Amino acid sequence: MSEGNSGEHRSWLERLVHFLSGEPASREELLDALRHAQKRQLIETEALNMIEGVLQVSELRVRDIMIPRAQMAVVPQDAELERVFPLVVESGHSRYPVIADDRAEVVGILLVKDLLAQSLRNRHIKVSAIMRPALFVPESKRLNVLLKEFKTSRSHMAIVVDEYGAAAGLVTIEDVLEQIVGEIEDEHDLGEEEYIFRKNDQEYTLKAITPIEEFNEYFGTDFEDDEYDTVGGMIVHRLGHVPERGERIEIGPFRFTVIRADNRRVHLLRLLRLSVDSLRPAAG
Repeated sequence: MSEGNSGEHRSWLERLVHFLSGEPASREELLDALRHAQKRQLIETEALNMIEGVLQVSELRVRDIMIPRAQMAVVPQDAELERVFPLVVESGHSRYPVIADDRAEVVGILLVKDLLAQSLRNRHIKVSAIMRPALFVPESKRLNVLLKEFKTSRSHMAIVVDEYGAAAGLVTIEDVLEQIVGEIEDEHDLGEEEYIFRKNDQEYTLKAITPIEEFNEYFGTDFEDDEYDTVGGMIVHRLGHVPERGERIEIGPFRFTVIRADNRRVHLLRLLRLSVDSLRPAAG
């Protein structure tokens, strides 16, 4: 390393140490220093993304990432276990809210491992007999506080309630962790050759490089591909900038949420089909 480069390297290290050990004037000032350090290869891109995710988690609230009540996969408390298997096979989740008369009244959580163990003994007992207590949290709870609550309670799912105590949605520990480390892939996530993964009728995960033509064919839409070739390009065009992780935009009957992105481009998106009564004019 040349003397000039070494001096420049020390200069940025000193500035970085100053920002981290002193009192930065603002959060943006701290992030700017970290981003500049990443560009100079003082820290890895993934490390920077995780630091940004940690800072974002302290600002986001449960309502920002929860799965809305209408999209929850639920089971009735009076259903016999054998009736639950088709839902489990279709959705592929490991936990399900148990409801009473409607989705707004969640009375417990069904774990698939309990379902499998009990069904070997008696497939005709009811869900209410094996469900576990639910963890309830308000929509306004900060994600960093929720993560600590997940750890202490050893819960992986929480039911989000509104000011009247009705279930407004649900949130999982995976949803919170994904805000820090990006999308956590499992056996239901995208393979190398796949662009779009269907989680349920309303929610999908898709790569930002999904060609507009393939998106249109899959969803029966007619988005133009004259100015951009991919879904990521369409979103950047509509927003007018490269979005950050967690940023959302509604286009037509869809809400796109950025799951993974860096300073140059978008990588992964969550897509939610909007109900007719929730549609707003598309951005851009």
